[in-house]
Amino acid sequence: MNIFGFGGRKSDPPAAPEQRAATIENPTVPVSAENFLSFFGVNGNNLPSVTIDSALTVPAVWAAVSFLSRTLATLPLHAYRKTDDGPKRLTGKMDLVVHGAPNEGMDSFKFRQYFWQQVFTGGRGLAWIERTPQGVEAIWPIDPTNATIKRTGMRTVYQVDGKEYPAADVIDVPFMLKPNGLNHYGPIVSATKAIQLALAMNDYASNFFAGGGVPPLALVGPLPAGADAIKRAQADIKRAIDAAKGNSEQVFPIPAGYELKPVGFDPDKGQMTEARRFQIEEIARTYQLPPVFLQDLTHGTYSNTEQQGTILVKHLVGQWAQAFEGELNLKLFGRTSGNRYVEHNLDGLMRGDLVARMGALSQAVQSAILEPNEARALENRPARPHGSQLFIQGGTVPLAMQQKAAEVDTGGVVPPPDNDNDEDNEADAAS
Repeated sequence: MNIFGFGGRKSDPPAAPEQRAATIENPTVPVSAENFLSFFGVNGNNLPSVTIDSALTVPAVWAAVSFLSRTLATLPLHAYRKTDDGPKRLTGKMDLVVHGAPNEGMDSFKFRQYFWQQVFTGGRGLAWIERTPQGVEAIWPIDPTNATIKRTGMRTVYQVDGKEYPAADVIDVPFMLKPNGLNHYGPIVSATKAIQLALAMNDYASNFFAGGGVPPLALVGPLPAGADAIKRAQADIKRAIDAAKGNSEQVFPIPAGYELKPVGFDPDKGQMTEARRFQIEEIARTYQLPPVFLQDLTHGTYSNTEQQGTILVKHLVGQWAQAFEGELNLKLFGRTSGNRYVEHNLDGLMRGDLVARMGALSQAVQSAILEPNEARALENRPARPHGSQLFIQGGTVPLAMQQKAAEVDTGGVVPPPDNDNDEDNEADAAS
């Protein structure tokens, strides 16, 4: 009989292949990685799946979402009206909805924190504007996972719990729109690979130290025949290792002719610390956040950390604030809003340290940019009498005015310039 199944005599019937049901030598059993590992009692583990809940177990993702949502929710938000004397803050119901409490169940901070959490996790924040004949009554958050966005003709409609809402009544801030203009990209889905690696390293480190720091081991030596015998040997070795760890013993016996060898690298050789730190940088890139705001000060110094705060406001927080303001202005006041608008106040994030703040306010008051009371208001200090007027330093005058000032001081006679040569002065006096 030919073991390859061909080459025998033509008169002989084809030989049936030998069947070994309990071994991987069975030709009907594919020798794949999963089959090979399962035969020896080892389950092949793929990278963990990523959901919003699992992604939030990664500290860097949690820090990014929490930091951005709280920062944007903290920014003062007011509605204004343009007048000939400058912007005037709106009062009444509009101020209550925008700045105070958007609805009966949430204040402004809680509402905006929830809104931005949806943007920085699933990738979209939605809210419905409740209107009455008197105007805007409230703004209610919408769970983006329950919303279906579709286009009817040239108009976008949001379907939530069987009801349809026109785009004019829905505040919609996506993380990034897809080419069709309806669907969106979310940061967690788009950064799945980076988050998977972070989850896998978290799981590996947890399992490694939970196992007493013992890496996966391979038994080298004459293996027993049959799958059941191999599993019993594996169980015996595991019990021996567990017993040694439980009794705080550093040595346990191995039968003659066998040897235990570690499989893979230990965390130090695998650069676990460096790899986990790199994943923080990868997640920071996903949100365009300076790593210092994810508590990674590896490359942080006193000077560049302060500069990163300016970069944060200019290139991240300010942009998201502009996106929210644009939606509010369009949906609350319409395209022809006239002289009404909504705006964040970013000054609080740019205050800096005490010395720099006081120097900037002093310069603004002395240069007639701010009134003293306006500068005091920025520091939450009460107004004072005679503080509602502009001041300017009088020591700096145009160059053409310097000659006139000198003539006034000397009664119209301009004195000759001083001679710095003392010997010449003494000779002139003697003559």
